[in-house]
Amino acid sequence: MVLSLGFSPCPNDTFIFDVLVNGKIDTGGIQFEPVLEDVETLNRWALEGKLDVTKLSFPAFFRTSEIYQLLHAGSALGKGVGPLLISKNQKSFSDEDVNNATIVLPGVNTTANMLFSFAYPNAKNKVFKIFHEIEDAVVNSAADLGVIIHENRFTYQQKGLHKVLDLGEHWEAKMNAPIPLGGIVIKRELGEDVYGIVNSLINKSLQYSFGEYPIVSNYVKQHAQAMSEDVMRQHIELYVNDYSLDLGMDGRNAIDVLRNVFDTSRT
Repeated sequence: MVLSLGFSPCPNDTFIFDVLVNGKIDTGGIQFEPVLEDVETLNRWALEGKLDVTKLSFPAFFRTSEIYQLLHAGSALGKGVGPLLISKNQKSFSDEDVNNATIVLPGVNTTANMLFSFAYPNAKNKVFKIFHEIEDAVVNSAADLGVIIHENRFTYQQKGLHKVLDLGEHWEAKMNAPIPLGGIVIKRELGEDVYGIVNSLINKSLQYSFGEYPIVSNYVKQHAQAMSEDVMRQHIELYVNDYSLDLGMDGRNAIDVLRNVFDTSRT
């Protein structure tokens, strides 16, 4: 059986899937065809049901739950992992300031967009770009504010940018729950047996990578070319944790909290 597998080139995803897609463990006759894209592209593809197994943001999963089933392994959840709202100017921004500003975000279907809207429900001047273009958009004054994710959490200050609000901390304070960022889903039509096998393989792939850490594999490095190894490790340590091995009850409850807010915002 051949399954298409979508994930991002970011270190947390390549760290999880390296072993699986590069034949370092026995996959029991299942062959995975990796497709590496930014998360918003994967979100859009999920809405089309394009890939068999894919990483996606949780708001995109909520929109596609009739097509896809969430795996217990491979997710990105945690505390202190949320997106940041950043500015070129070091000043205090009121809610009215943000509501009237132009904000660049990493995608309509991203958790970052949902958490920003949760904090600033009346902000309407949104522009969407690929996540790695957001810092430069703010630096070059193409937008007043930006919402950054992934490794940009570790690099924005080097570009003279300033934090306005940690959107993850805001969510945690209001909801008293970890932040569900993204998960791994599999098509429901593949059945429960394939679901169980793929879930187990992702868990084994990640355990293997944890066993090798802090060594950063060549696979992770080749897809994070502009990053230092220190930033790669910061990225992995922030976004890959026990929830990535198995969501557990706490992780599933956190996703339910996010889903309830998502459903309420649509009514």
